[in-house]
Amino acid sequence: MAHDPYKALYLHIPFCVKRCGYCDFAATAAAADAPAMDEYVESLVLDIRRASKEGELGALETVYIGGGTPSHLGIARLSSLLYALSLSMHLTPEVECTMEANPESLTVPMVRDIWALGVNRLSIGVQSFDDGVLRRLGRAHDGDGARRAVAAAQARFENVSVDLMCGIPGQSAASFEASVREAVSLGVTHVSVYPLTIEPHTPFDRAVMRGEMAEPDEDEEAAAMEAARLILENAGFQRYEVASYARPGFESRHNTAYWTGVPYLGLGASAVTMTQNADRRMRVQDGRVVDDLDARQMAAEDLMLAMRMARGVADETVAAAAKRLPDAPAVFDELAALGLVRHVGGRWRPTDVGWLCGNELYGRLLDLAP
Repeated sequence: MAHDPYKALYLHIPFCVKRCGYCDFAATAAAADAPAMDEYVESLVLDIRRASKEGELGALETVYIGGGTPSHLGIARLSSLLYALSLSMHLTPEVECTMEANPESLTVPMVRDIWALGVNRLSIGVQSFDDGVLRRLGRAHDGDGARRAVAAAQARFENVSVDLMCGIPGQSAASFEASVREAVSLGVTHVSVYPLTIEPHTPFDRAVMRGEMAEPDEDEEAAAMEAARLILENAGFQRYEVASYARPGFESRHNTAYWTGVPYLGLGASAVTMTQNADRRMRVQDGRVVDDLDARQMAAEDLMLAMRMARGVADETVAAAAKRLPDAPAVFDELAALGLVRHVGGRWRPTDVGWLCGNELYGRLLDLAP
């Protein structure tokens, strides 16, 4: 179908030094000298050049190199990838270019080189600064390694994010809150906080099935998310998305694109591409259509996605959606009566309770156009 131009590009790197027990991403453990990594990067470079020739990279505003662990590729492979990218699109300072990194493979020389090649935002997979918790997760780094990685990133980058996880079996509330405070004290500009979920067919799932590990406690996770909010907001961070906090001006523009219906191109194994026009939205993964929405379903999905963002959705947007979804205004009134949203300043915004009861909030909006 003829589609609107892509505004965001996602590049997937499916390699890690080791797989974590909770991970169900498209990733595989690989040695640093594995030929498979060279072959993959060469293939990805060809995909980037092909997309450029077809005019698909001309309107990009954000790039995100995720995984897996992109930093595990090493600087030679990253350099060839970033060089190809810079030749194929306008990788100007105005384009937000994020790369994910893990502490065990991020070094000061790598930081300098990727900065010089156009990366301007680093997202570091820390999860915790507590050595015992990191061992339980099967992470390849310890707390000191995480601290060194943040310091290495800050040798060039002002825009540094860390990921933290709550709800880990055996993780105390004090341990989690200490990690959140440590992220603040290290001077990062963005923090993402995720509750642990036990995904099917992972080692953690098998451990739960054997009775060797307790399932995450939803009440404890909710309490941890609330504790993180209080710590981060008191430190000057703003919660702009259900799991994301940033100092003013450091919100992730790429992640925001996913929640605001922006067309995106995904390159690499398992990467998802979203194409759309006024009448249709399709998501394609590995050559298969995984989503095919008509205009009514698009409108309902856009309302749902907007509820992941603190700014919510404007009255005018709800009124426009109501032309296709006549029940939309009444549903927002119902959600407000349940305490899941509130109406402030001409916008419907999710409440903290709404975010904690996300399945109910998001499901009710998607049900406008089943």
